[in-house]
Amino acid sequence: MKHTLPLPFSKSHKAVAMLLGLIATGAQANTLQGQIGDAQNKALFEGAHVKIVELNKQVSSSRDGRFIFTQIPAGNYTLEVSYIGAQSYRQTVKIDDKQVTTVSVVLEPLDSEVDNIIVVGQRAGQAGALNRQKNADGIMTIVSADSIGQLPDQNAAEALQRLPGMFIQRDQGEGRFVGIRGIDPGLNNVSINGANVPSPEAGIRSVAMDVIPSEIIQSLEVSKTVTPDMDASAIGGSINVKSLSAFDRQGQSYSFTAQGSHNELVNETSPKLSASFSDIYDLATSTQLGVATAVSWFERKFGSHNMETDGGWMSLEQESAETGEDVEFFGAEEIEQRHYQVKRERLGAALNLDLHQGAMNKYYLRTLYSEFSDDEFRQRNEYRYDKGKYLIAESSETAAYFSDAEMDRDTKDRYEEQSILSVVGGAEHILNSWFIEYNLGYSKSDEAEPNRLDVDFAAEALTLGYASLGDTPTLSHSPSAHDLSHFSMDEIVWEDNLSEDEAISFKLDISKDFVLNGYNAQFKAGVKYSDREKLNRVNAKVYDGGFDDVTAQQFAIDSPEFDLGGFGPGLSRQGIKSYFSSNQASFDLNVLESDIESKGKSYTSQETVSALYAMLSLDVGDLNVITGLRYEDTEYDTVGSRVELLKNDIEDSERVAITPWEVSKNYDHLLPNLTMRYAHSDSLITRFAYTQTIARPSFGDAAAFQLLESETTLDDDVVQIERKGEVGNPNLNPYEASNIDFSIEYYPGKIGVLSAGLFHKNIDNYIAKKQVQDNGLWDGFEEVIQSVNGGEAELSGLELAYTKNFDNGLMISANGTFIDADDALPNQSDTVANLMIGYESSLLSARLSNSYKSKSYIMTENDGRVYQDAHNQIDFSVKYYINEQTQVYFNALNLTDEPLYVYHAQPRYNYQYESYGRSYQLGITLSSF
Repeated sequence: MKHTLPLPFSKSHKAVAMLLGLIATGAQANTLQGQIGDAQNKALFEGAHVKIVELNKQVSSSRDGRFIFTQIPAGNYTLEVSYIGAQSYRQTVKIDDKQVTTVSVVLEPLDSEVDNIIVVGQRAGQAGALNRQKNADGIMTIVSADSIGQLPDQNAAEALQRLPGMFIQRDQGEGRFVGIRGIDPGLNNVSINGANVPSPEAGIRSVAMDVIPSEIIQSLEVSKTVTPDMDASAIGGSINVKSLSAFDRQGQSYSFTAQGSHNELVNETSPKLSASFSDIYDLATSTQLGVATAVSWFERKFGSHNMETDGGWMSLEQESAETGEDVEFFGAEEIEQRHYQVKRERLGAALNLDLHQGAMNKYYLRTLYSEFSDDEFRQRNEYRYDKGKYLIAESSETAAYFSDAEMDRDTKDRYEEQSILSVVGGAEHILNSWFIEYNLGYSKSDEAEPNRLDVDFAAEALTLGYASLGDTPTLSHSPSAHDLSHFSMDEIVWEDNLSEDEAISFKLDISKDFVLNGYNAQFKAGVKYSDREKLNRVNAKVYDGGFDDVTAQQFAIDSPEFDLGGFGPGLSRQGIKSYFSSNQASFDLNVLESDIESKGKSYTSQETVSALYAMLSLDVGDLNVITGLRYEDTEYDTVGSRVELLKNDIEDSERVAITPWEVSKNYDHLLPNLTMRYAHSDSLITRFAYTQTIARPSFGDAAAFQLLESETTLDDDVVQIERKGEVGNPNLNPYEASNIDFSIEYYPGKIGVLSAGLFHKNIDNYIAKKQVQDNGLWDGFEEVIQSVNGGEAELSGLELAYTKNFDNGLMISANGTFIDADDALPNQSDTVANLMIGYESSLLSARLSNSYKSKSYIMTENDGRVYQDAHNQIDFSVKYYINEQTQVYFNALNLTDEPLYVYHAQPRYNYQYESYGRSYQLGITLSSF
């Protein structure tokens, strides 16, 4: 294959060869620059490996397909370009003194019969992702926009679950939080276009990635090892969301998608619309402006059916109704039925501007806005067994019925809105062989929960029971338990809550290529400053009287459909809301409880991180070595309240004592790093990394709050004081991890990879909630719950991945991660695996995918460990190409109706069971690419 200049890259613009032939502003002498595209004038290739053979100098092309070499001695050289899925490219170039040499590179697919195999579709997406993975410094996996579009993933979290070592935590069946290699999602670093993303939810650092629609994403990058120029807060890894740029493609591009989806469980159909547009405009000689924008809107109506055992299972001892003797009984104090109706709306938009003055000066503005609302109405039946006498069924040691039992029927009416705004502006310059990059980032996340309404109705003197333990215990009851006239209005809680997380950051990196003892080397250094403020404001009003003997019967409606047993009559959402609005002024406000809820859970925390680093990269033959140090200094301040409820039964009094509480804590880390990459051949690469990383405590764990309760009673003329509490711990130390990673990757001639990786993490200062009343700081307290540092934990694992595209159109992708870890680490699964079998031709594209996550430890309750059971979800997608610009598609999600199941100690002891039903999507896409 041989091409000569000039060669047009775009039909609607000047020939790229002419543009590249003009010297960019600030261009340096003895420079070779170029751009890599395809013969169809559609794509620009990021991640291609570009090498000057005689000098062993090599770079990877940027997202606009450009590459540049500076300070090249005058002479003739061989330029070599390799890209998975494309034919190798070689060209002789001549470098003259004090001149800039410009070339254009056009790649041809390996299969000449399929012209667009590396330009559009799943194979193109895989090719781009694999090239970037192959040429990365550390261990990285990537999913591209083209690949995301081939699977029925609704948001960034669900797209990431397909990658090796990745798993997700779901909310209402939809992916929300993302974990890496078995590590809790809170220990990852998440950024959008390089700027860290604050979390909209109160108390946590984990970013709920379901707020980011998949349609506005260009690619998702997961770095499983970090280098010194990356944030150190990445024990699991670092996730970067890249939104689209006009320079991701050549010339003008657009797309539009319309979709309808249907959920079986609630028999509802929901709409979805998305669109994108990008173009490149010539402003002046060698100056181009790229404009890219995208918008996505999705409304989804669905629901779930749920059964939970509140507090888990425990050893109970009560008097038997049959014998009158005390009997030890392993049972539950409360079992709940929950019926959810949910409407979620997701709006995402991005506007990105890129100004390129040749290859020497690039300016960019990246913006992304996402808004996510969750409108939820929950009805709940609470069967309470902690009072009265019971009989043990002869057929089971864990089946019983209770007389004189209690039952609550309550509703939760909640509208929650989350938003994320990310704005990053920056530039890249090449000046006198120095590469300079800087950016200023602003991010804000918030979660508003206005006018939340929780209403409780209570009934007594009922006969209730349970039997047949397992996923969903069978509940029994007397007829009066489903007679709403027995349920009196007991309590109303109104809330208006707000959580805000705002961050600003500045980053400056400088680097320079040079020759060290005959070897190509690069020195890189930089600084970063970030300031973040987390606000959690709770405004609650607790009403516990003045209801005028109102019963649930006043709000009765037909029984909701419920697959997990008899639910009884339902309650009217609008009826309850109208009653509250009309009668709120006459209700009895419990000032003490309101103050406890509001003041006790409100806080403001500020965190300032100052970082600097220096690193050296050295090429010794086919071995690349990166070593360096990163220093991070953290200043943390938190302001909240110490709230204590003082009950005195002797004096028949109650009061709340509220005092401000403010704590500051500073700590710093010096973190060494060694990363090595050895290319045995163009197809075989091994990597090794020793890194040290950290994870700062969650804002909720480290917040300045104390919720205390003291109760004074008189028993046999002896005054007794019972004290208990739940408190934050602003003095928590961050997690600290030493990580060792080794991987081997084999890239065959066509699109595909076979890889294996070993990793080991030694984690100090892991954090867990414990009872701390005996630590010497809480004398006189019977129970105090606090998050504390828990010592050391270890995690080791093996990660395997295989991806192969065959000539007949068949596609296979499989990966599995197998982990051996200490039991102390929460939310850690021993096995995470994915399997995808697909077929792609010029007319049809189909995928059958399976995602598996083994059981994971969540917490310990009532001396028993609580686990989330294994989860295995199967999805199917098919796309038909009517023509080059029009496709119709059909997706089927959760084909086996896989539920969420959490159990206490053993699988037969239900803790939570929730089912969601299957969902189906039908849509059409119009695009120019």
